[in-house]
Parts: sequence; C-alpha cells; structure tokens
Amino acid sequence: MVPDHLRSTGQDARRFTLTALLLAGTTLAAPLAAKAQTATTPGVVVTAPTSAAPAIADPQTTGAVNADDLSAASDEDLIRLNRREPTIDGLRTRIDPDDNRAIGVRIGTFTLRPEISETLNHEWRKDGDTKQNRGYLETGIRGTLTSDWSRHELTVTGAGVIQSNVSGEGEEEPRADIDAELRLDLWDETVARLRAGYSFEREDADDPNAISNAKTQSGVNTYRLGAAIERDFGLIRGSVGLDFERRTYGDVELENGTTLSVEDRNRNSGTLTGRIGYELSPALIPFIEASVGQSTYDLRKDTLGFERSYQSYATRGGLEVDLGEKLNGEMALGYETYRFEDDRLSDVSGLSVDGRINWSPQRGTDVLFGLTTGLNPSTTAGDSGSIDYTLINIITHEMRSDLVARLSNTLTIRKYPSDSRSSDETTWRTGAGLTYDVNRYLALTGDVSYERTTRDVGDPTDITRVGVGLTLRR
Repeated sequence: MVPDHLRSTGQDARRFTLTALLLAGTTLAAPLAAKAQTATTPGVVVTAPTSAAPAIADPQTTGAVNADDLSAASDEDLIRLNRREPTIDGLRTRIDPDDNRAIGVRIGTFTLRPEISETLNHEWRKDGDTKQNRGYLETGIRGTLTSDWSRHELTVTGAGVIQSNVSGEGEEEPRADIDAELRLDLWDETVARLRAGYSFEREDADDPNAISNAKTQSGVNTYRLGAAIERDFGLIRGSVGLDFERRTYGDVELENGTTLSVEDRNRNSGTLTGRIGYELSPALIPFIEASVGQSTYDLRKDTLGFERSYQSYATRGGLEVDLGEKLNGEMALGYETYRFEDDRLSDVSGLSVDGRINWSPQRGTDVLFGLTTGLNPSTTAGDSGSIDYTLINIITHEMRSDLVARLSNTLTIRKYPSDSRSSDETTWRTGAGLTYDVNRYLALTGDVSYERTTRDVGDPTDITRVGVGLTLRR
C-alpha cells in the first residue's frame, strides 16, 4: 500500500526502484515451469476466461495511454481477439514451441505471467511561454495471475510504474494499480462476481483541482470493492450490483518547503446499479440500466465552507453485441445528474455516453473504441464540478510475428455548468510505439507521444515524450 505522504524524492525513487528490481528478478529467476501436459482427468473441462480486463497501465503501451485509460486491446491474457480455436474436448493444449509468448510460471492451479520494463525517456513541456524539460528513467512492473479451475475463476491483474529524474526539472509521476475479480458459477444460469482493487497516482499538475504553487502534487489513493449477481431468465437477462469506492488525498508539498493538507477532499462513494436485457439473438441484446449513488466527504464542510457531498442518479439504454472474435462489446446512451447538499452548488447534469467495442478486422490487428462519462468534483469556491467525456482508440497490429505496432488516441472534454467560474477545457493525447520480441522473454520497445490541453480561458499546455526501453517477461 502506498502511503498518503509519499514524496517523489530522488532517494525514495532509487530505493523503490532497487527493491522492485530485486523482487521482480526473484520471480523471473524461478525455475522454468514444466511444459503443460494434456489433462488426463475424464470429464474435466478447462473453460476460457470470460471476465473483462481491469483498467490498468501496461508498461508496453505508448505513453499516450495513462492509468485512467481503458486497458490496451493487446492484452493477450484477457481480451485478445481472434484467438486460436480451443481443443474439441476443452482440455489444455501443449505449449507450441513456435509461440513467441512467455509461458508464465505455474503455481499450483494458477498461472503467473510477470513482466518488468525499464525505459529511458525525455519530456518537453510548454505552459504558455514557460518551457520545461526533463530526462527520466521509468521502471514498470506488471503481472497477471489467472486460475485454471474446472469451475469458478479468479483473475488478479496488477501494474506499477515509478519514475526517477536524471536531468532537467519536472514532477515525477508514480502510479500503481491492482484489481482482482472472483467469478462464482452458482446455479441455474446464475453467476456472482466479487471485485476488489487499489490504485495510486500523483494528481496531474494540469488538473483544475491541482495546487498552482506546488512542488509535488497530492498522492491519490483509491480503494475499490464491488459485488454483483447475474441471472438468465430465458430470453431475459438481469443483474444487480453494488460498488464502493474510497478516495484519499495526501499532503501537497509547496515550493516554499511547507506542506498543505487537502484531507477535506477525502470521500466515500457507493453506487447501486440494476440492469435488464432482452436477448433478440445470442449476438444482439438490448438493455436498460439505472443507478443511484451517494458520495459522502469525511469532513462535512471543506476549507471554503461548502458541503460537497452529493447524490447521483443515472438511466441508460444500450445494446450488447457479440459477433464472435471479429466484433463484440456494448454501447449505452443515457442521462445522469449529480445533486449537491450545499444549495450554493449547482447540480451537474448531462448526457452520458459509455461503452467499449473490440473489433478485429483481420488476424493480428485489434482495435479498441472506448467511451466513458464521469464527474470530476471541483475544489473552486462556488463551483460544483464538471462532467468529463473521454473517447479512447487503441490500435495494435502485428507487422510480423515478433514485431507489434501500436497507435493510440485519447480525447477528454471537460464541461462545467454555465454558471461556473471554471472554464471548459479539452485534452488530446496521441502516441505511437513499436515492440520487437527478441525472444519470448525479452522485448525492445520504443514510444513517442504528444499531448495538448486547450482551455476557454488561459494558456494551452503542450507535452511531448519519447522513450526507448527493454521488457523482460516470464
């Protein structure tokens, strides 16, 4: 767990980097797992994973995709399209010696696939007339742990990134994510899902809520818990889920050497969601969904005297599409509103667009389209917050069996109510990268990305990054 008072000092970064490398090296140096043998137990069928991939950062993904984005379409463990057909009897196949993918480490009935990457990067930043650049090392650790059970399924996915400046000036941006989901196959087409997760990130200096004279922005810790149950009633499909999230903010280190507490932003959120769908065909399922939530701040009033706790309400209608390995996903359109307890804060309402589409036009090419809508509560006096719309597109293409190209684009539109003091802004990120697999255990990576933020009031911000590195897999 990352403490709230984490500081991005060079000494701490070096210590954490050394520890991470030692731990990862221990895992990667474990004896090679024996090649998987065909199962011999009669009647035991190994099912393929069906759970969606958690939204985490991938060390091999271009820098244009950050920790808040959806997971990359190239995640082979969980969402790869156009997979090879399984065996007729459903038993686990032997390792293909020509397969360039790391075989992982067998741990009982689980398979662990760890990765560690080290990249050398350079960043150029321009805020209006102010220019800043830095060179930094970035160490990434990633792993997936997947069960191999005849019934039920447990998937744990985690990733972490630390940065250490080696030249120039600029704020380091560590982050970490871990998510676990347990799927329980109950009775009569009934499935239960239990989820838990944790994330850490440094608040972006470009965020409207960031402290302007900060040397180090606040460290944000997010804890997640969730439970859901799904059941098929013939052509009717229904589900109900409850999600809980706690978000805490660490102290901000100011340029004059003092610290500023922002604990008045700490809050707990709970959301209850219900959904009903009708199966027109196995490939098309229209649905309607409704949710209600409550967010309560630890402190009844913030430092400016505003009561920022709020209730949320949303309704959506959409369509699930499952055309096999070529096209699958869902899209939903609706309306949501956030009502604050303080009468001085305006309600935030607007159209909501959410969804995720995976498309594979040909074998070796995967395309992800993602849309998300969410609230970003404000800390500005008299402002309630903004509705953020994020559009994500990630394309991965196997140019050869050992060479993969990536292209990503992210567009975020932040809209405030008409009576807000804050101005609307738009952020566009684009990036491209290549990964060359020297062998199944070692890969060379190269990335370039560009980010631009424009505001109705204020100067734009431009950030360019380039990086090269190595990724070690097991």
